[in-house]
Amino acid sequence: MRKVLITGGSRGIGKATAEKFRSCGYEVEAPTRQELNLTDKASIAAYVEKHRDTYFDVIVNNAGSNDIHEIEDITDEEIEQMTALNLIAPIKLIRGFAGKMKENRYGRIVNIGSIWAVVSKPGRCVYSATKNGIHGVTNTMAVELAPYNILVNTVCPGFTMTEMTKKNNTPEQIEELSREIPMQRLAEPGEMAEVIYFLCSEQNTYLTGQKITVDGGFSEK
Repeated sequence: MRKVLITGGSRGIGKATAEKFRSCGYEVEAPTRQELNLTDKASIAAYVEKHRDTYFDVIVNNAGSNDIHEIEDITDEEIEQMTALNLIAPIKLIRGFAGKMKENRYGRIVNIGSIWAVVSKPGRCVYSATKNGIHGVTNTMAVELAPYNILVNTVCPGFTMTEMTKKNNTPEQIEELSREIPMQRLAEPGEMAEVIYFLCSEQNTYLTGQKITVDGGFSEK
């Protein structure tokens, strides 16, 4: 049975992705914040050490945060937290577990980017920087790990009907967002999970180093 590590697997796209892998027979490791605090370097180090003999066939770096502020209002704490969670933690997890993938000459890694790494808008300076940065990680890892049959890709979700979207937007605002998307609707988390699963499955044998935008055509306008 193949084993997958998914961060941020308790809600939204991460939860849908965990459910997809389970339904396809994978053993899913989706640590809680108590088990793995991605903004705490000691917690990451302890988690990697605890699992140093574990072979994860698949890693999905999904956890992230997005504090929206225009440039003069961004605090040092927000800069540091978003950078730690969205960029530094995925690098450390890949560093911690890529060795076992190389030993087994098989691995699939998906880093979750964002539509705001393809286009942007006011208030997304740090978020866009970290999500562009995570694709830089993908670029290098794809080249570095390809000789070991390890494929690395970035998925950039567009507007998705997650719990957070529903919490942060009224039904009227969601309708307005939908009108901006050529598909005329937000994505469902399960649609993102299907793309992530394909990239991590044995069906994907050659696709690596790519930034795949799943946005219903939003970025093509």
